[in-house]
This record gives sequence, structure tokens and C-alpha cells, in this order.
Amino acid sequence: MNRGSTLFLKIAVFLMGAPVFALGIVGLFWLPNNPVNPAYDHILYPIVIGMYVSVLPYFTALVQAFKLLGLIDKNQAFSESAVKALKIIKYCAMTYSGLYVIILPFVFLLAERDDAPGAIFIGMVPIFASMVIAVFAAVLQRLLKEAIDIKSENDLTV
Repeated sequence: MNRGSTLFLKIAVFLMGAPVFALGIVGLFWLPNNPVNPAYDHILYPIVIGMYVSVLPYFTALVQAFKLLGLIDKNQAFSESAVKALKIIKYCAMTYSGLYVIILPFVFLLAERDDAPGAIFIGMVPIFASMVIAVFAAVLQRLLKEAIDIKSENDLTV
């Protein structure tokens, strides 16, 4: 397979991570200098802390996606390494979703206090998006594992 065939996807993975990284760095310096209103701090700080913690599974999944694209470039898409990368992506997506489930009550409190019911729906978007990614990764992992098993079975019969 042509080495550059996944170049577009690698660029897309990089572009998914760059803004999150940049906003995270800017936020680290901006937030201490601009504290939130004391009336909201018990609601907003857990949300911000949860968002910073959710960066770990997010970047782990992006690194694994980049690794998976590298395996595809090397014609090793049907390997145990690819199955392992999909498994890690699945667990990262489930962890990400779980973190935002923990954050959701604080988003609900913020929406109630600020009279912004749309914030609840916005707070639910990362939960459902990451669960879709987790299900998709689980399906791909299972299909890939079955393809590897069939391939190894055919190699033994020849």
C-alpha cells in the first residue's frame, strides 16, 4: 500500500489534537489570572477539572489512531497490534464518556442556576459521541480479530 494513502487521516488526527492541546495550555495560564465568579466556583471548577482529566484518554486514543494508521501504511492492518490499538481506543472512549457522565450533574447545576437549559444538551454531546466511537471501535476490533483468526486458519490449511 502506498505510504501516503493515510496521510489525509493522519493530518486529520493531528488537527483534532492540536486545538485541544492549544486550548489546554492557554487555559492553564488564563484561568488562575481570571478566576470565576465566587458564586459559580463550586460548579465551574469541577467541570474544568473534569475537562482537563478527560484530555488524557482523548490524546491516548489519538495516539492509538495514529499508530493504527501507521500499521495500515505498513500493510499490517490485520495484526494483533491493530486489535490492541482498537481495544485501547475503545477503553479510552468509554473512559472519556464516563468522565463526562461524572461532570454532567455539575453542568445541570450550572444550567439551572444560569437558566440555560441548552447547556444540558451540550453537556451530553461528548457522552454520546464517545459512546458511538466506543461501539464502533468494539465492532471493528471484533471483526478484525475474526479476520485474523480466519487468516491464521487458512494459513494452517495450506
